[in-house]
Amino acid sequence: MSVDLKDAVELMQSELRANPDKAVATFVADSHQVQGLQSETKIRNFTLTIDEPQSLGGTDTGPNPVELILGALASCQEITYRAFAEAMEIPLDSVSVRIEGDLDLRGFFAVNDNVRAGFQEIRGTVELDSTANAKDLARLKKMVDAHCPVLDILQAPVPVSLAINHQTRTATDVSAQTFAHAL
Repeated sequence: MSVDLKDAVELMQSELRANPDKAVATFVADSHQVQGLQSETKIRNFTLTIDEPQSLGGTDTGPNPVELILGALASCQEITYRAFAEAMEIPLDSVSVRIEGDLDLRGFFAVNDNVRAGFQEIRGTVELDSTANAKDLARLKKMVDAHCPVLDILQAPVPVSLAINHQTRTATDVSAQTFAHAL
């Protein structure tokens, strides 16, 4: 059963206005290193292979984390354009986004501590196929820029806390584990 996108957006807005205490959604990604620089990441019922290109020490079996950031921004822009175009009744036949980012590898590889490890700059182009006038498209862009979650995450600092959970093993534990595998 297909849900009308405009109706879905309006219903969600109505629900959130009526129940602001239920507005927080928690999203989860679980990842583990498979081998070398290759990771397997599970998000809901999806599994992603994440790796580095061979030039950066990986085996190139999937996009790397910074490429995923660019893909997340591109697809979030497309989704947000589509949702708000429908809600604002602005005709939109198609939307596509190209995002590119410059990363100075000296930051990641600890060659220069004065160079940030992340992107130096991110640029993008949004291609809209629409019969709407320039004024309506400007209103749409303003709405998308104000409400695209990934754009917001990238433009404003987000508190991040990462804890280490470490289980200490002794040499005896390792020997016992090796012996158990040998049996």
